[in-house]
Amino acid sequence: MASAARNPWYHNGQSVDGSLAYDLDWAVRERELTHAGELPRRQEKEQVKVHERPKVQVRERQHVSPFTVLGTMAVVGMAVLVLMGYIQLTVLSADTVALKNELATLETENLRLTTEYEKMFDLATVKEAAEAAGMVKPVSSQICYIDLSEGDSAVVYQQEDPSVLTRVLTSLHHGVYAVVEYFD
Repeated sequence: MASAARNPWYHNGQSVDGSLAYDLDWAVRERELTHAGELPRRQEKEQVKVHERPKVQVRERQHVSPFTVLGTMAVVGMAVLVLMGYIQLTVLSADTVALKNELATLETENLRLTTEYEKMFDLATVKEAAEAAGMVKPVSSQICYIDLSEGDSAVVYQQEDPSVLTRVLTSLHHGVYAVVEYFD
């Protein structure tokens, strides 16, 4: 307790005006009070002030990380790929529009040709064209009927067995023909 009484920061539970926080500038104020009224000390030698040009500070050369270079190249590559994708998309869109226009034209032409085809095979038109060409309906004496009620028959004639020489020549002929055909 005696040490607490000597401590200027300890107040024995009495009320305090101000703050109980530590005064960090206390040592500076004490030194100023002890040296108050004294003349400032002069240094024995007066120093000659030499004005030098300030030196220009040069930054050191910075090294670029290989990962930075690779990352930059990857980003540029991806940007080029995206642009190429957009170009292809634009080309495909233009092709699609052109093909749709061509499809519409072809559908119109198909309708026109179908109508023309149906006109050509109109029975009245065909009859008129046949009569104009001099065709007439056949009379009953011109009609012939074929009776296919009997079974079919075919006659196969046997050939004589070719001689050995004929077979060899035929085989040789087919071989030469196959080689010529292969290289043509």
